[in-house]
Amino acid sequence: MTHEQAQIMSAAGSNPPAADMIWIPSGTFTMGSDRHYREEAPARDVSVDGFWVARTPTTNAQYAEFVDATGYVTVAERPLDPAAFPGAPAENLVAGSMVFVPTSGPVDLRHLSQWWVWTPGASWRHPEGRHSTIDHRADHPVVHLAAEDAQAYANWTGLALPTEAQWERAARGHAKGASYTWGDEPESAGTPLANYYHGAFPYRHAPGYGTTTPVGTFPPNDFGLVDMAGNVWEWTNDWYAEKRFADDDSCCIPSNPRGGSEQDSFDTNQPQFPIARRVIKGGSFLCADEYCLRYRPAARRPQPIDTGMSHIGFRCAFNPSAPTP
Repeated sequence: MTHEQAQIMSAAGSNPPAADMIWIPSGTFTMGSDRHYREEAPARDVSVDGFWVARTPTTNAQYAEFVDATGYVTVAERPLDPAAFPGAPAENLVAGSMVFVPTSGPVDLRHLSQWWVWTPGASWRHPEGRHSTIDHRADHPVVHLAAEDAQAYANWTGLALPTEAQWERAARGHAKGASYTWGDEPESAGTPLANYYHGAFPYRHAPGYGTTTPVGTFPPNDFGLVDMAGNVWEWTNDWYAEKRFADDDSCCIPSNPRGGSEQDSFDTNQPQFPIARRVIKGGSFLCADEYCLRYRPAARRPQPIDTGMSHIGFRCAFNPSAPTP
């Protein structure tokens, strides 16, 4: 904790709600980007009240403590409801999750089904399927969690999931409008800064990449937070909306903006699947520059709330001005 943070917290009368959390002071920052993907625009200044956020994504060890204490069973560990998947073969209606499996060579990057495989038995305990374990991954981010699984952990700790604006404020640090968590210039050779896909996606990656890494393997941003770029995507508490700001609110700086409604978060391109979607942030170990340049603070994607994957995790936050969850 820096002297500046201590002064701010003392003035606010706030104390850390849990171990290993960092205070993010209130401030105005540029949210979004006009230089990258369509869903990130428009870039505009917003203000966010001060809040606490976990220094790292939630780890396997932390989630195991929660499960041991509560007996909680994640969505990926529950058998599928046949009524929710009419016509699906019985052998597919088993507990499991989506796992990244490298292809044997170059493929058309428009078809992600070539490297995402529904894998029976895959869960947070078994990241690559029933024969894999987390025995040597206690300090890796927990993955394969649906939104309700992340929320259940947050509730147990008395914390919350961050809003999209809080998450992006924390990721940006003091760099106003920078492309990356560390500034405007991409990572240079010999100076690794984040766990994103280094290699030829999706079939060949450099040693040490292509999967999760222990939290804190790469340098923190200037707020002291680690893995705000890459490693795993992180759930937020906001429903996804294609447009984050109303057309008629450009006259002022939004304060603590929130996402759209649950109903409006449905994917209109797939009306046969009326599943609400939340915003995920931060990119993952699968973000390749030529395919998914989204290990940046402005990047955002919609994720169906019932779907965990082998590259999605979360971290918790706490707003001292709000009632304890």
